[in-house]
Amino acid sequence: MSKEKDIFDRLMTLPFLRIFNPLYRKHKEVLLYLFFGGLTMVVSIFSYWLCSEPLGMGVLFGNVVSWIAAVSFAYVTNCIWVFEQQAHGWRALSKQVFRFFSGRVATLGVEELILWVFIQQLHCPNMAVKVIAQVVVVVLNYFISKFLVFRKTRM
Repeated sequence: MSKEKDIFDRLMTLPFLRIFNPLYRKHKEVLLYLFFGGLTMVVSIFSYWLCSEPLGMGVLFGNVVSWIAAVSFAYVTNCIWVFEQQAHGWRALSKQVFRFFSGRVATLGVEELILWVFIQQLHCPNMAVKVIAQVVVVVLNYFISKFLVFRKTRM
């Protein structure tokens, strides 16, 4: 039984992308995580900016609001395209969602600490610190997702 090709597999068959197909097949998971991790960063940074600048929310509260938006986006994209681990059944889904959000809560703590220290205590530029914190969080989240949430075991 062969696995159905997803949209990214089909894109790699386009004539101008075929040259990258061997690299894509070998490193698909990491490449898709970087792509969707980048999009998750955009969701996080934009929603953080929206909360902290035009809406005037506090730094830490605005970050929590942006976290909710980004983590929701990340869960869907990680399940469907990156790790291709869609849980089957209510019990398996609830365990997967719990592990995913628990891991993200841990990295939210790391990010909140970075923002608190560098923005509120050291008075570094708000958006620059947010971008740097996001890079740290994306790396940590990859390892949490790969080894704790979407590990290739039977759910």
